[in-house]
Amino acid sequence: MSTPADEVFAALASPVRREVLRLLLDGPRPVNQLAEHFAMRRPSLSEHLRVLRHAGLVEETKSGRYRLYALRPEPLRDVSRWLSHYERFWRPPDVPTAPPGDQ
Repeated sequence: MSTPADEVFAALASPVRREVLRLLLDGPRPVNQLAEHFAMRRPSLSEHLRVLRHAGLVEETKSGRYRLYALRPEPLRDVSRWLSHYERFWRPPDVPTAPPGDQ
């Protein structure tokens, strides 16, 4: 049985899905605008978007005849909190880290 965190990590494992998230940093985009950035057929991109929706990383809304996708940052915040426990392995000792609840 997978947890929500498992779904997020699985979604982030794909470079295509990470690029979709990067493209959505500036705001919602229609699927055809996202598709312009990838050398794949639209059904393949739709599958990547489905995985991102399932993980809660994007939301889809309809605007007229377009489907707009927007970034949902909450799952990324949860991942960041989880990773904060491991920061001591890559941070220099003199750099303070924020306690997990303060992010």
